[in-house]
Amino acid sequence: MDSDDDPCHSKRHIDSSKSPLISAIMFAAGIFGNVAALVILEVQRRRETSSRGASRRALFHVFITALVVTDLAGTCLISPLVQLAYARNTTMVGMSLEDNSVCSYFGVSMTFFSLATMSLLFTMALERCFAIGYPYLYSRHVTKKCAYVTIPLLFVLCMIFCLLPFAGFGKYVQYCPGTWCFIDMNPVQSEDRAYANLYATIMLVLVLAIVACNGFVVFQLFSMYQRRKRNGGSAMATMRSQSDRRAMSIAEEVEHLILLVFMTTIFIICTLPLVIRVYINSIGTPKESHRLDLIALRFISVNSIIDPWVFILLSPSVLHFFWASEVD
Repeated sequence: MDSDDDPCHSKRHIDSSKSPLISAIMFAAGIFGNVAALVILEVQRRRETSSRGASRRALFHVFITALVVTDLAGTCLISPLVQLAYARNTTMVGMSLEDNSVCSYFGVSMTFFSLATMSLLFTMALERCFAIGYPYLYSRHVTKKCAYVTIPLLFVLCMIFCLLPFAGFGKYVQYCPGTWCFIDMNPVQSEDRAYANLYATIMLVLVLAIVACNGFVVFQLFSMYQRRKRNGGSAMATMRSQSDRRAMSIAEEVEHLILLVFMTTIFIICTLPLVIRVYINSIGTPKESHRLDLIALRFISVNSIIDPWVFILLSPSVLHFFWASEVD
């Protein structure tokens, strides 16, 4: 069937047999988890402000806060529309028959927050890469101001990409059961197919870059540990100059690495189904599979729910507790 003729792209009412329960649970869990993570971040910030560790952790704290805020914003800007659709028994297309604005808004939001989250994870991985691999350059040139410039720039670039369909490159369409819209993953037009493949490729490249950065950090941490072990613990003191006093200890680096690796792993698991769907659909004749499309959507939606809980469970205070328990 031609993608443009698919009934899911134009249906106006939601099947009465569909339940909003799963979406409602995901919405509530996302709000609660992200708000709880923000509270923990604020408590940590105030605690570290009065300690010497404030400047050392400040940059990573800015990035993780931006990530949690992004997840919370995504949940608040997308999920209520789903609940409204179920409440009115009206699809995204049915809410705006004249200009399809609701469906376009939903598609832009889904695309933007998926790209923004992955971009922030990449930035965090790159920051850890410089902090542990090039401590002198990091202490000289990388500050909180870099984060305040980088984060808005990432958001602008992601938004520009998301607005390309309005310039004729790519297309947002509605998917069954009519409660969500996204990039057309089964496009007929070559430019629409190119846009879908470009999105999938960007996500895949970011995933590979994050894995490479994390692998580099693991290698550097292991090398530092080996050097310190050979030199009786004095290597850290002799290798780093006076200007690099803000560099973190190995234990603190491991804490950040554990958090970053788990968040990255979760996002890869949640993102790959969607990326795979796009690539599969770009090979051969496009063929709709509404069940698989919905599964892919739910996977990527779950990321903003799981991310804050990963942070809550793997926050420095929790890790300190486990380190202390092992020592005892």
